[in-house]
Amino acid sequence: MKTFPMFLKMAGRRVVICGTGEEAARKARLVLKTEAALRILGPGAPGDMDPELAGLIASGRADHHAVPRPDTFAATALTFIATGCPGLDASLADMARRHGAVVNVVDRPEMCDATTPSIVDRDPLVVAIGTEGAAPVLGRAIKTEIETMLSPRLGPFVALAGRLRDAVAAHIPHRQRRGFWEWAFTGEAFRAHLAGRERAAAEILKDAIANGTAPAPKGHIALVGAGPGARDLLTMRAVQRLQQADVIFYDRLVEPEVLELARRDADRVYVGKEVGASAWPQAHIDRVIVAEALQGRRVVRLKSGDPSVLGRATEELTAARAAGIETEIVPGITAASAAAAALQKPLTERGEIDTFALTTGQCRPGDAAPSRARLAHPGTTVALYMGIEKAEQISRDLIAAGTPPKAPVDIVAAVSTTRERRAECTLDRLAETVVAQGLTSPAIVFVRYPKSMAAEAAQTAPRAEPLPDTLRSVVTAA
Repeated sequence: MKTFPMFLKMAGRRVVICGTGEEAARKARLVLKTEAALRILGPGAPGDMDPELAGLIASGRADHHAVPRPDTFAATALTFIATGCPGLDASLADMARRHGAVVNVVDRPEMCDATTPSIVDRDPLVVAIGTEGAAPVLGRAIKTEIETMLSPRLGPFVALAGRLRDAVAAHIPHRQRRGFWEWAFTGEAFRAHLAGRERAAAEILKDAIANGTAPAPKGHIALVGAGPGARDLLTMRAVQRLQQADVIFYDRLVEPEVLELARRDADRVYVGKEVGASAWPQAHIDRVIVAEALQGRRVVRLKSGDPSVLGRATEELTAARAAGIETEIVPGITAASAAAAALQKPLTERGEIDTFALTTGQCRPGDAAPSRARLAHPGTTVALYMGIEKAEQISRDLIAAGTPPKAPVDIVAAVSTTRERRAECTLDRLAETVVAQGLTSPAIVFVRYPKSMAAEAAQTAPRAEPLPDTLRSVVTAA
């Protein structure tokens, strides 16, 4: 290392920011997160400055020196210089150093005593990422990765733990404290806080402290949506649950790169669910995830897409609740949303498509085929999951129900993965296109019935000829 990372206490210290533009304002935002006194050095009245800096001066949060004075850098711990003038930057840097300040000159690493890291702020938890000026863009990218891993609610829980440290020292025997804190940051209280139940989390911690020991770990089952495939389409909460899990049960459609987000020491169990067959019957999956949770383990049932969309979540939730196990659903981006984004075709369109329906091409063995008659209405987009193998029947049913044979169809297979494929056709050529293109599951089939198509069909439909006068008189008399 050429630089040494360190966290400085800033209470009672001064930071001087030299400059009055946007770069100076950015540095001021960082300093405002601390308890340091702030001074702005730069020419002109506050009205000529960046509005943020002017506001800080007007509010009294920062004082202002228009030009350097003998006391400008007195008792200064840190100086940021952002004047934009190389000569002035060098002069101010020398002046600040003579007063013992650490200097950072914006965009001039060769003139810096210290560089500004990328910061993930979960006060009082702070993560700083530095590249010694070699690759600041990479530092920001790593910051983004870490941001997705750490809940925004994590900081307040750390602060709560800090307020309770003395009570833990007084009531929990020394040899048990490490175990207590491991439980505190992984167990029921932690989950309650991250779910927004801060008061419940505090009560759980305080009860454990009063009892002098951490309670036995309670199992937990999270049904987590892995999204359509691409790792960067997971939600932040999904990543957090993967990193907290003791054991992960995952389906065939979960991409390997998604599993790489899990803890390295988490058990990973492939359950092989697929259309029409399964390495593990559903009832067996229900039993094993409950059995793991009953041992106090944190279980993630990782499902492609969204667990609530054709994901058999009901069976697993029912089994967990019957055993008294805490459950959670973490939604994911469902394949229809990802496919629409890949096509850049919105699922709804004002004036044309005002209804969006999700349905399946397959039901359980022995069940009747899905009713598609109610889906064949103008102004509707239908997204069919697991429909590739039933393409001919789907086409026949929708046309028989009133969807025009020439209704536009989009097919997206393996959306958001390197295997993604797309095809367009009309409804009457759906089965033919699937065969010709060699499309296979997983795939989404979109059938659109725009209102304009229905209106055009109504205008071109043949009209009944008027009755001759002689027949009209007969009908009238009858």
